Amino acid sequence: MNNEWILDVLADLKAFASANGLGTLAEQLDDTTLIAAAEITSQREEAQSRVNAGGYQLGSDTGGLGRHQRA
Repeated sequence: MNNEWILDVLADLKAFASANGLGTLAEQLDDTTLIAAAEITSQREEAQSRVNAGGYQLGSDTGGLGRHQRA
């Protein structure tokens, strides 16, 4: 899960808002960035806990037609 690009988009939006006198929007985007970062971290931790608990099979699938499957 690589959703960190959204943090860059939010930073760009905040910079635009600040540069154009939209202070309230810039503040709201700060809050939104914190929420997005928390959710990304939560997803990453959840995925890692599933890997640690054996919920995903990592590596190759020898039962397919030479294709690898990854979680």
